[in-house]
Amino acid sequence: MKELVENLNQLFADFAKDVELNVNGNKAAGQRARKVSLEIEKALKEFRKVSVADSRK
Repeated sequence: MKELVENLNQLFADFAKDVELNVNGNKAAGQRARKVSLEIEKALKEFRKVSVADSRK
C-alpha cells in the first residue's frame, strides 16, 4: 500500500509539472499530462481495490 501511495504522489507531481508547462504553451507537455492522467486513473483504481480489501480485514 505504501508503494502505491508513493507512486500516486509521483504521478500527481509529474502531472502538475506537465500541466503547468502546457498552460504556458508547451504542446508536448499537454500530451505527457494526458498520458499521466491515464496512469493516475489506473493507480487510483488499484488503490481503491487495495483500500477496500484492507478495510474488510
